[in-house]
Amino acid sequence: MTEPVKKHIAIVTGRLKHTLGACLLTVVTACAPVGPEFVKPEADLPAGWSTEAGGLLQTSPVEQPRWWLVFNDPLLNELIETAWQNNNSLEIAGLRILEARAQLGIAQGSQYPQSQLAAGDATYVSPANNLGGGSNFWQYGIGASASWEIDFWGKFRRGIEAADAAYLSSIAARDQALVLLTAQVVNTYTIIRINEEQLRFAHENVQIQQRSYDITSVMYRNGSDSELDMQQALTLLLSTQATIPAYEVALVQARNAMNTLLGEPPGSIDDILSDSIGIPELPETIEVGIPADLLRRRPDVRQAELNALAQNARVGLAQADLYPSFSLTGSIGLVAGGSSNSDFGDLFSSDALTFSIGPSFVWPFLNYDRIRNNVRVQDARLQQALINYQEVAIQAAREAEDAIASLNGALAQTDILTQTVESARRSNELSVLRFKEGFSDYQRVLDAQQSLWAQQQRLITQRGSSVLSLVSLYKSLGGGWENQGERALISDQSRQQMEQRTNWGDLLDSSKE
Repeated sequence: MTEPVKKHIAIVTGRLKHTLGACLLTVVTACAPVGPEFVKPEADLPAGWSTEAGGLLQTSPVEQPRWWLVFNDPLLNELIETAWQNNNSLEIAGLRILEARAQLGIAQGSQYPQSQLAAGDATYVSPANNLGGGSNFWQYGIGASASWEIDFWGKFRRGIEAADAAYLSSIAARDQALVLLTAQVVNTYTIIRINEEQLRFAHENVQIQQRSYDITSVMYRNGSDSELDMQQALTLLLSTQATIPAYEVALVQARNAMNTLLGEPPGSIDDILSDSIGIPELPETIEVGIPADLLRRRPDVRQAELNALAQNARVGLAQADLYPSFSLTGSIGLVAGGSSNSDFGDLFSSDALTFSIGPSFVWPFLNYDRIRNNVRVQDARLQQALINYQEVAIQAAREAEDAIASLNGALAQTDILTQTVESARRSNELSVLRFKEGFSDYQRVLDAQQSLWAQQQRLITQRGSSVLSLVSLYKSLGGGWENQGERALISDQSRQQMEQRTNWGDLLDSSKE
């Protein structure tokens, strides 16, 4: 590059620095962002639970983020860990965090010159003869331009605020997905164990009823008893046998559901679930805390608050459009060409330098109330978000109250049904003994065996309901997402595929919670 060109560029650069300095001073002294300042919404929750937390339930602060450990079941712990690593819905929630992080980067980039272009051209010009003719020539040009809309009204700052809140909201959404996934795994595991227990008791009752049928059948053939007793015994036996296929189908479906939660095709984990170890046992005590803890622990409550924060910023973003926008535009380049003898080398002469710089503003003052109505739209959405926060908090308290009541009721029923089954079992033994000794008819045996089977079914169902109610309680309390440490947001497979397609910089390397 020749010395004259360097000198001209130095002059232009000095002027650009002066103008940019003035622009930066304007930005620093600019007014605060327009729009309302966010006020954290409040939820009016009671100081304590309306349902009495007695028995196993303690109102001491919840100190068990890995609440499923209370079941003391290593296999269940392994299944939850596998679901965290392989579940597809959780993977999608992690990818949405990366998406929101990239969106935040876009918003942050809006603070800097929004348009930067470098361009060059070489054009061969042949003037028309009817315009006077002339020599054909080449025209060359190279240069750069930039346009910077100054964030005078805080529009871009509001955009960053909204994007940042959306990013944090996506993290809360993944935390909520983690809570729901963990509860689903424990629920499904419990349903598997319930069906296994139902099958076990069904087979036991089939054996009991088979012996009764054999007795009545022999007595009928010997002429010491009527055919009615034999047919009634057969009816009860077949009725119990008919329940077995239904329980087997339910067991297969529950195992398939577990495979899906673990991101595996059906049948993948049937081997490790083949051993029936019974329905999970409840712990001796359960900490439920107080209603106010829900606002701190539940990710969906936190997500609702962040959504309101993001929408609050969008109101300011819309209001900024009511005011003029100020921009600084500049360009610098080299141009050469003409009818005289010229070549590409002329592009770097002192006469080839061209530049322009200056401020501008745009103000859509005749907007026909479109902008004001957009502000009203955003404000209405803000009010919706604020009310939604209150609704989410109230629903959280309701879910916890329902779970406490359900668990209290399930525990009371389980205690009663346990005694009922023992009584029914003893009644069956006595009725069979008296029938064999001839002190009572077979109808007493039939009634006792029907009652035993029915009460056993109720007890198994109720024991399972107690566990499911406890899971519902822990889910409503919002635990299970804390202390995830350095767990990756996405799987290694997704990371590798995305790195092969796109330059993600260090976003994928830092995709930790």
